[in-house]
Formats: sequence, C-alpha cells, structure tokens
Amino acid sequence: MDNVIIIAVAALGGLGLIAAVILYFIAKKFKVYEDPKIDEVEEALPAANCGGCGFPGCRAFAEATTTSAKKNKNLEGLNCPVGGNDVMQTVGSILGLEVEAADPLIAVIRCNGTFKNTPAKVKYEGATSCAFAHALYGGEGGCQFGCLGLGDCVDACDFDAIHMDPETGLPVVNDKCTACGACVIACPRDIIELRKKGPKDKKIFVSCVNKEKGGPAKKNCAVACIGCGKCDKVCKFDAITINSFLAYIDFEKCTLCRKCVEVCPTEAIWEVNFKPRKPKPVVEKVIPKPVVEKTTVIEKVEASPAPDKETKE
Repeated sequence: MDNVIIIAVAALGGLGLIAAVILYFIAKKFKVYEDPKIDEVEEALPAANCGGCGFPGCRAFAEATTTSAKKNKNLEGLNCPVGGNDVMQTVGSILGLEVEAADPLIAVIRCNGTFKNTPAKVKYEGATSCAFAHALYGGEGGCQFGCLGLGDCVDACDFDAIHMDPETGLPVVNDKCTACGACVIACPRDIIELRKKGPKDKKIFVSCVNKEKGGPAKKNCAVACIGCGKCDKVCKFDAITINSFLAYIDFEKCTLCRKCVEVCPTEAIWEVNFKPRKPKPVVEKVIPKPVVEKTTVIEKVEASPAPDKETKE
C-alpha cells in the first residue's frame, strides 16, 4: 500500500515538473516585452481616464506616446487635454522629445435658445435624457437644432465643469473645464464645441447651430442665425463661412476684431470676456438755416399829370 502511494506521488510530481519546464520555455518563447517608459509616462498622467485624449484610458495613451516616440520620433497628434502643456512637457522629457505647446481649449455652448428667446410651444413629459428626447421631438420651443436642456452633458462631465442654469434652461461651462470632450460626445444636438480659449479667455463665436432658412429659424428663436452673410462681408480675415444658412467663425483665423458682432441683426454672434464697448459719441446734425435773400422793393410812384395851361388861366 505504501509503495502505491509513493509511486503516485512520484508520478504526479514528475508530471508537475515536466509541465513547469514546458510552461517556462513557452513563456520565454512568447514573452511580450514592455517598455518600462510606459509605466513612467502613465505615472506622469493625471489618471483621469476620461478619454479626452482619444484613447480608452491613461494606460493606453502612455502606450501610444511611447510607440510614437520610437517609430515617428515625435508626439504629433497626441495630447492630454486634462494635464495640459505641463504634463505633455513631462511626457516629452521622459521620452526624450520636445513637445510644442498646444493652445488650451474650452467647451462653449453654441445655443442661446433660452426660455425667453424660445418660448415653449409644447410640454415634454418623459425620460430626463437629451438622447431620448432627441429621438422623439424637436424641442419645446420648436427648434429642432437647439438645446433640449435635460443635462446629458452635465452627467457626462467628471470635473464639475458644467451645470444647467435654471433661469435660462441652458448649460453653463466654468473654469474647471479640461476640454476632455465628454460633453461634446454626450450632446445629441452637437451644440457643444471645443474652441480655443483665446487671450484672456476672449472668444467670439456664433451661438447658434440652426440650419433652417431665416424665416423658420427666426420664428422658433428670436436670436437665431439667419444666414444673412453680413458678418462674412465685414470680416477681412476669411474667418467666417456660411453653409446651410448658418454662419461659422473659425477660431484659428479670427482676430477678435468684433466687427462681425456689430453687424449681426439677430445678435447671434457672442463676444465673451470683452470690456464693455464705449458708447459712440452722439454727433448733433447742424441744420443750416435757410438763407433769405434781401430784396429792395421799389414802389412805383406815378407822376401826376401836369396842369393844363388853359385851366390854369
């Protein structure tokens, strides 16, 4: 009996040893080498895992940057919006590359369909989801392009950078925005856009995405863009285009001159963080008095006839 136990244990031990040797050689054969710099880059990232860089998480972004540094010798097209330029400079130093500073971006709301500008025509009762409501109807105010006001963008933000304004019914973006783009993806109406912050956070953009003709657009919203083209005519920098009755301002070309704001008839173009305009001086028109020509009236005095001599005598 004892011999049977000893033989069984020896057989199992031998099989285990053989399996271990086989697994060892298989592991050596199919070993995947991982660059240790990936871990260094991942540690330098903010660990937000927001997807703003275009990758599922910070680990995937670290792998992409390390691969690009090896193959392409640059990090072109790769950026961590949450960490900003400081983090990207650190990543570049780890990988031995120089990284060009990118202009910081911020989310802007391209809709001004407030309760006042777009009075409600119907009352929505259903799931409090913009994606759900978008599939059902055009909106309480009738604009099929405007904000639905149910807060999908707020739910998607992990940085407490956006909230709904109860007075206007529109989302408001604050300084906590990291330009991760989560709110942009969450909005079914595509009214949120990442734009350059600009010097001193100054921005000029068309706060409207309505592509209807001027009449229907103005009927549904008092401040809708009507595609009149006046802004395009005054812009000397080719920064404005008109497509489908809608104006768009390219923030890369815009010089913030504000001429387009002045000529917009519906106030659809917004200027943000600018000083109030100085009131234009009122020039009184001097109406010249009519010049009255003096005329001398000469009365005609008829001379009395000379007395008749015969009568005098």
